[in-house]
Amino acid sequence: MRSLILAAVLVITSFASGAFAEGKRIGVAWGDFQEARWRWDATAMRSMIERNGNKYIPTNAGGSAEQQLRDIDKLVSEGIDALIIQPVDKEAIGPGIDRAAAAGVPILGYDRMIEDERVFYLTFDNVGVGRLIAAIVKQAQPEGNYAIILGDPSDANSAFLRQGMEEVIGAAVAGEQITIVGEAHADGWKPENAKAVMEKILADSGNQVDAVLAQNDGMAGAAIEALTAAGLSVPVGGQDGDKAALNRVAQGLQTVSVWKNNFDLAKRAGEIAGLLADGTPMNLIPEATQFSGGEKGIPVWAILLTPTPITVANLDVVIDADHVTKQDVCKGAMPTVAACQ
Repeated sequence: MRSLILAAVLVITSFASGAFAEGKRIGVAWGDFQEARWRWDATAMRSMIERNGNKYIPTNAGGSAEQQLRDIDKLVSEGIDALIIQPVDKEAIGPGIDRAAAAGVPILGYDRMIEDERVFYLTFDNVGVGRLIAAIVKQAQPEGNYAIILGDPSDANSAFLRQGMEEVIGAAVAGEQITIVGEAHADGWKPENAKAVMEKILADSGNQVDAVLAQNDGMAGAAIEALTAAGLSVPVGGQDGDKAALNRVAQGLQTVSVWKNNFDLAKRAGEIAGLLADGTPMNLIPEATQFSGGEKGIPVWAILLTPTPITVANLDVVIDADHVTKQDVCKGAMPTVAACQ
């Protein structure tokens, strides 16, 4: 009897060890957590990875491309089964891609494009985001002097967003209904750099700015600070659905924040990384299509999710989705905001 019990214990132990070993090690090389949304992304991504029985192994480069390469080396040397990268610099990341690919580690580029056929690309339709920002601001201010605050020049998303904006305002610029009085990149997507850009545009134009297209909410908020200091209140667009930005929408300070449901994006990343770690080819990932809209035109397998523009008219969408609380959104809101009644 004792031998039978011992045998049973060994079988159970063996089974448990085998089941544990089946879990994959998913390395995530975060570029930075500068924007609040990245911390939300990390929470949702970890939840999905662990729910699927895999292990979430993160690093944070703090905005340093050099540190991110060191992080990737460390993750690969630790024997990860798949790698998710939120790149700091789309060009500087090349040696890290080579290192992971040489080790047979499948790679997913998260929300920022890495134009390499070895990297699966998961993001939102960022050209579409640019269209939405410009279209809603243009609806509020169909003519006049526009300022455009671009993101970091090393991030492909900045070019995608600008492409979408151009599709909306290009004809009006050509017809001289809209004049671009200033346009510049804010390095690192940093609000302090965006504020400096806005202040320079205001100084150069003699404060003659009628609308601002900012490529994310942090920069939109910085632009609004500079505009307010100059005694101006004009339509301003951004993206990310940041809590502070949604509150500005409710207060009438920001016209639109295009919400990219990062919970869905992060969960999808966790799912895809698990499939890649299990050996699923990129072309067999559900809903994957080939995308070649990058600067070099290199076709990559990708999934582009659909964004949602949030204005004063539909703030209830983000509240009902538990993206933010009503209390956070409605603090100091205009009395006419239906979602805050």
